[in-house]
Amino acid sequence: MPHAVSPSAENSSPPQAEDDFLPDAPPAQGDDDSSQVGGQDDELQDTTAPQLANSGPSARLEDMFDDDDDEGDEFSSSAQTKPRDSSQPQPGPQAAPKAQFSEPDTLRQFYQRLFPFRPLFQWLNHSPTPQPDFQNREFAFVLPNDAYIRYQSFASADLFRKQCLQMTPTRFEIGPQYSINPRDRKTARKASSFRPVMKELVFDIDMTDYDPIRTCCSGAAICHKCWSFIVMAIKVVDAALREDFGFQHILWVYSGRRGAHAWISDKRAREMDDAKRRAVANYLELVRGGEHGKKGLSIRRPLHPHIDRSLKLLNPYFQNEVLADQDPWESSKQAEKLLQLLPDRTLTAALQKKWDSTPDRTSNQKWADIDSVAEAGNLSTLSAKQLVEVKQDIRLEYTYPRLDAEVSKKLNHLLKSPFVVHPGTGRVCVPIDVRRLEEFDPFKVPTVTELLREIDEWYERNRGLDETERAKVEDWQKTGLKPYVEYFRGYVAGLLKEESRGKRERDEEGGAESMEF
Repeated sequence: MPHAVSPSAENSSPPQAEDDFLPDAPPAQGDDDSSQVGGQDDELQDTTAPQLANSGPSARLEDMFDDDDDEGDEFSSSAQTKPRDSSQPQPGPQAAPKAQFSEPDTLRQFYQRLFPFRPLFQWLNHSPTPQPDFQNREFAFVLPNDAYIRYQSFASADLFRKQCLQMTPTRFEIGPQYSINPRDRKTARKASSFRPVMKELVFDIDMTDYDPIRTCCSGAAICHKCWSFIVMAIKVVDAALREDFGFQHILWVYSGRRGAHAWISDKRAREMDDAKRRAVANYLELVRGGEHGKKGLSIRRPLHPHIDRSLKLLNPYFQNEVLADQDPWESSKQAEKLLQLLPDRTLTAALQKKWDSTPDRTSNQKWADIDSVAEAGNLSTLSAKQLVEVKQDIRLEYTYPRLDAEVSKKLNHLLKSPFVVHPGTGRVCVPIDVRRLEEFDPFKVPTVTELLREIDEWYERNRGLDETERAKVEDWQKTGLKPYVEYFRGYVAGLLKEESRGKRERDEEGGAESMEF
């Protein structure tokens, strides 16, 4: 069946019983730009769409470095109604022309046959049956004509799906749950009665923030070499969220081009106010995105346990992924950056002399020269311990996550949904299994056109099956999207199980209290 032809009601694949619980994620198998939009202030002019009938150990890093975050500043970012394009070609497999990804018919087929509406609904609703967690949730649509439509909400997964089929958004973003239905905000008697009350804690890692230290690509372009920075960032942030804050339900999602998003769905995380979100973001922010100062980092000792753990996670990547693959200090101009990070003029002068005489030395060799020159003839005023600490700071500068922390600090911030199609690459924003993080290849993530073609190929291969047998296999199961949907369903099932257990415990506590006299 050509994918451009919608299956009839009687021939379409029947929905599976997705309310059944799965393990938190399927067992690992051996074979198997960031287009985020900021949460605009409520005063932003919006467009009305057509209407359709267990805490971890206490952790503080504030004493380690100055926090210049101004709590009085209101964060807002304008909606990006046009995807950012790069003049540089993206390395790796080339996708079809961008226009093909945004064609209404292509998007309609994607939403009708492939998008996992039911598990997405359950993820945001925290229950198989509709409740305010989903019904009062804001969605924002970006349409093929670049119109940006905010404050959409839906009573059920079916109504949400119907509007996606009607409007064929090039992507949609997810905002917070509000105190009242977002569609009713203009009828509220007081403006203060319409306020965000709950949303996942989110994090955004964008490759462009690594431009000051990556040498292989820049801007929107990525390659396998610089993707290692995203891998490093996910490892560090995921470990901190789980071990330091006790979060369990963390979903990492590929942004479709050059980054990754984290969604933390634990109830404690969803209920955080702006101050708590800011505290978590500040805890994780060591190197501000895009910064690469001349003085570098200067971290207080002894190292905070989070920083010490991060160094241990990152050290294996520094030699190969940074020094060898990026060769960040290859040229004399690049080597100046390294010298600026060393607080010893005697040592830097000796290194400069050595590198001027042998200009073909690699970054690996120059990194080793720091110790050899310092030890030869006592050419450093730094003690051995101080030199170790300086080199630790440099390693962190070149490996530690560079977060777009503002995304995490506001409850009303919108972020691109998992499983939408990136308009620039056509790739689906699929979940990343952190247990197999090293195996994830952004260039092997399927595009929407590839997925629709795979449906056609499946029907071609299975011509001999009767309609009853064909109907047993849903369209997403016929494509490369299958492992990602299965992983997401497992994640959602684990979250629903936790929510159900928590609700039962709260009900039991309430019942016991009501029996006291």
